[in-house]
Amino acid sequence: MSKKILVAYYSHSGNTRTIAGLIHKITDSDLFEILPKQPYPENYNQCVEQAKREINSGYKPELQNGVSNIGAYDIVFAGSPNWWSTLAPPVVTFLSSYDFAGKTVIPFCTHGGGGKGRCLADVEKLTPKSNHLEGFVISGNRAGNSADNSAGNSAGNSAQPEIKTWLQKIKIIN
Repeated sequence: MSKKILVAYYSHSGNTRTIAGLIHKITDSDLFEILPKQPYPENYNQCVEQAKREINSGYKPELQNGVSNIGAYDIVFAGSPNWWSTLAPPVVTFLSSYDFAGKTVIPFCTHGGGGKGRCLADVEKLTPKSNHLEGFVISGNRAGNSADNSAGNSAGNSAQPEIKTWLQKIKIIN
C-alpha cells in the first residue's frame, strides 16, 4: 500500500515554493499552496514589519483556500519561510485548521540566514498528535529560485540532490 502525500507550503519570495515543487516532483505527491486571503506586501520592509506584528500578536490570517480531503493523506509536508525565527502566519493558520492526528507531518523551511529558528519545533507543537520526521532546512539563496521556476522544475536546481538525500534518509523514497 502506498502512502498518499501532500506538500503544503506558503511562499512569499518563491524560495519555499521552489523547495515544495522539488519535494512534490521527487515524491509524486499532491501540491497545495497556502494563500492568505489578504496577500502580504511585495515591499520587503513592509512585509517584514507586518509579519513581525502578526507573529508577536499570535494573529492567524484567514486563508483563501483549503484542503477539502485532508483525511485522505497519510503524510503531510509543511513548508514555510523562517519569519522572525518561526513559521509564517499563514502556515500557522493552515496547521491549526486541520486534525493531523495519526498522520506523519514533516516540516521544511527556507531562510535568509536565520537557519531553522523554531520553525521545525513549532510545526511539532501545532501538530502534537502526529508522527514527526526530521525536517529540512535550506537557505533561500541555495533553493535555486528563479522567476521561471515557479514549481521547482528547473533541471539544474542545485537543491534537488540534497532534497533527494534527505527524503531517502527519512525513508520517504528509496
